[in-house]
Amino acid sequence: MGLVFSSPQEAVAAIGQKLGASDWLTIDQERIDTFAKATGDFQWIHVDPERARSGPFGATVAHGYLTFSLINMFLPDLFRAEGMKMGINYGTDRLRFPAPVPVGSRVRAVGELINAEPMDGNAVQTTVRVTIEIEGNAKPGCVADILGRYYF
Repeated sequence: MGLVFSSPQEAVAAIGQKLGASDWLTIDQERIDTFAKATGDFQWIHVDPERARSGPFGATVAHGYLTFSLINMFLPDLFRAEGMKMGINYGTDRLRFPAPVPVGSRVRAVGELINAEPMDGNAVQTTVRVTIEIEGNAKPGCVADILGRYYF
């Protein structure tokens, strides 16, 4: 479990804290195909294993936005507000896809609390840098600065 905080002051005091890593997740073709169906992105590099074998990556690869969307699943393993009245996803300040995520890869999230700003009332806006690591690859599949607002 990563950082657990229960007030804006605790979040501010934790700026710079490394949040640890989530469990590994294998990216299989079924997940890629399901994402393609949900988004309408059927580009062959994602959904045509036969054609992708002779393509630039040697196999199908996860959509960048699929990799990004996994942050929502991983984030509670890294960072959690307890006792809040409400939490909202406020957005993303920065989003990059440094490396493709080939089918069959294992990925995990690592995080760092890079900012926490108190807001009016008893609330805080946090910025958590989440890096989606690809097992065995020096470059990550995704790096995003995730903004969250927590109301206590």
